[in-house]
Amino acid sequence: MSRIFIISAPSGSGKSTLVNNLMERDRNLLFSVSYTTRQPRGQERDGEQYRFVTRESFEQMIARDEFLEHAQVFGNYYGTHREVIDQGAAQSRDVILDIDVQGARQLRRKIPDAISIFILAPSREELAKRLRARSEDSDETIARRLAGAGREIEDYAQYDYVLVNEDVATASDLLYSIVKAERLRRESPSVTARVEKILASFAAPASERHME
Repeated sequence: MSRIFIISAPSGSGKSTLVNNLMERDRNLLFSVSYTTRQPRGQERDGEQYRFVTRESFEQMIARDEFLEHAQVFGNYYGTHREVIDQGAAQSRDVILDIDVQGARQLRRKIPDAISIFILAPSREELAKRLRARSEDSDETIARRLAGAGREIEDYAQYDYVLVNEDVATASDLLYSIVKAERLRRESPSVTARVEKILASFAAPASERHME
C-alpha cells in the first residue's frame, strides 16, 4: 500500500527545490504532477512541473469528478488528478503531492492517513527576498503572495510536520528523514509483513523446542 505525502508551503519558501532534491534521493517516490490553468514560468515544461490546460478543460474535468482536490489560487485553478493514487499502488511507490493549503484541507478529509508536511521560510523578510530573487512576479504580485503566505501559515498546526527552510541542504536532509521515518512506523503494512516473517523464523519445529 502506498503512503501519501502531502507537502505544502507559501510560494517562495523553497518547496520545489526541496521536493526535487527528495525525488533525486529516493527512487521509490512518485511525484504527482498537478494540473493548472496558469501559464508556464521560466523553464517549466508541460508534464514535468505541471500539466498546463485551459480553464475550459479544467472545468470539464471538475464536472467529471476527476480531481482528488482542486482550488483556485490567485485566479488560476490547481488540481490533483485521482489517477496518481492508482499509479502509486500499481508501482508500489509512495506518492508525493505538492499542493497548496486549500487543497491539503480537502485531501486530509479524503485521505486521513496521508502524512502532511508544511514548509516555510524563516521570516517574512526572507520570503520577500526569495520571491524577488525569482524575478518572476511584479511588486504587486509579490505583495499579494506575502499577504497570502501569512494566512497560509496560520494553518501550520493542521500538518504532521513543520519544516523551516533556513538552509537548503539541512532542510533537504530533514525532509528525507521524515519520509524514511514514516516507512518505519509500526502500523505500516510493509513493516508488519517483515516482522511477521521474522517471527515465523522463531517458530521452531516441535522436535527442536523439546530439545531446548
